[in-house]
Amino acid sequence: MVTEMKFEVDSFGIYDKDWALLTAGEEGNYNTMTISWGGLGTLWGMPVATVYVKPVRYTHQFMEENDYFTISFYPEECRQALGVLGTLSGRDGDKVARAGLTPRFLEQGVTFREARVTLLCRKVYRQDLDVSRMPKGVVSAFYEKEAPHTMYIGEVVEILEG
Repeated sequence: MVTEMKFEVDSFGIYDKDWALLTAGEEGNYNTMTISWGGLGTLWGMPVATVYVKPVRYTHQFMEENDYFTISFYPEECRQALGVLGTLSGRDGDKVARAGLTPRFLEQGVTFREARVTLLCRKVYRQDLDVSRMPKGVVSAFYEKEAPHTMYIGEVVEILEG
């Protein structure tokens, strides 16, 4: 368990306003997607990051099949690349090349050289969200046509800067 890590951010804006990339898999077999929902905190005595992925997203299968994932944060000049990665599917071609980012392969994950900061996370929990426990307005806004997100909680095992 990592105990000597420090990561100071606007915890409410880092996902929603700045966006991030969620990446799962390994060299030669990975996918990434732009995310704007997530959280950072502590659970079971561990520093954790929480992300949400709809089952229809290509990245979902990579999250299911892998024990590690990365969450990476970018400078404003990468905003257009994150927009590309949030609108194209990896099922349809090499969207990373179209976005112009440079993959950086880790021992247990993938990030990109352009990232300011990358959180390497070990998956410790997953659960499909239950629409019967959500406010009706949330269900009608987000889940009328597709299954709800799967929540993944990962222990932050390393923070990579630059």
